[in-house]
Amino acid sequence: MTGTTRIDRRFAALRAEGRGGLVTFVTAGDPDAETALAILKGLPGAGADVIELGMPFSDPMADGPSVQASSQRALASGMTLAAVLDMVSAFRAGDDETPIVLMGYFNPIYVFGVDAFLEQARAAGVDGLIIVDLPPEENRELCLPARAADLNYIFLATPTTDDKRLPVVLEHASGFVYYVSITGITGTASALAADVGAAVERLRRHTDLPVAVGFGIRTPEQAAEMVRSADAAVVGSALVNAVAENLDDDGRPRPHLVDTVLGVVGDLARGVRGARMEGAAQ
Repeated sequence: MTGTTRIDRRFAALRAEGRGGLVTFVTAGDPDAETALAILKGLPGAGADVIELGMPFSDPMADGPSVQASSQRALASGMTLAAVLDMVSAFRAGDDETPIVLMGYFNPIYVFGVDAFLEQARAAGVDGLIIVDLPPEENRELCLPARAADLNYIFLATPTTDDKRLPVVLEHASGFVYYVSITGITGTASALAADVGAAVERLRRHTDLPVAVGFGIRTPEQAAEMVRSADAAVVGSALVNAVAENLDDDGRPRPHLVDTVLGVVGDLARGVRGARMEGAAQ
């Protein structure tokens, strides 16, 4: 990579402020393109420091029921990978600072064409990728080309990633490391703060990259606990649940859906900021 990225700059700014960050996950096109774009545009103002934008896929095997359902709603509304990139372009028209990471699976990118995808993603303003079904052994498929295109490539580490495996996982990682705090799928359980703290400490022995913790974080209190040891907390299922809970019987968004989702983000952001300030005062 040729220089610093928005992700690098955002985590540097968070360190300078002495606080942890909030990474929010939403699915592109859920429940429809217009509503999803309104949510996306509102996330920074609500308190999101980094945005993960889910690329809808028909078989999201690492995701729990809530995120799976959001992907199905988005696909049913007509969302495509090209439309995801259009959403990022529309967001960038008004925000050139907030990092956006596309998260999903390799199949849609493979079908789109890796070279074309990377070129268009970079032009749209994408900053990084998280592809959950491509292990480090397949780095030549996407990771190395993405790095060459100046996109951060974020790898997942889990409770079962041991010290022998970690150097393999982290060799070409950039931006930040996503620590999956539980074994299993998204949105189904929550990790103990003490366990996460020990895991983050172990990760820091292997990398200088920021560590973001996700899976199972649903409340401001849980997010606050995570950033007492990690650099950021990742919240997704709580937000896609807020979308689902504000649809009418025909699956259309109720009038206050966007405000409700952004309100959840605001509560999470206040929790994260308060936690780091408390830690600094101790």
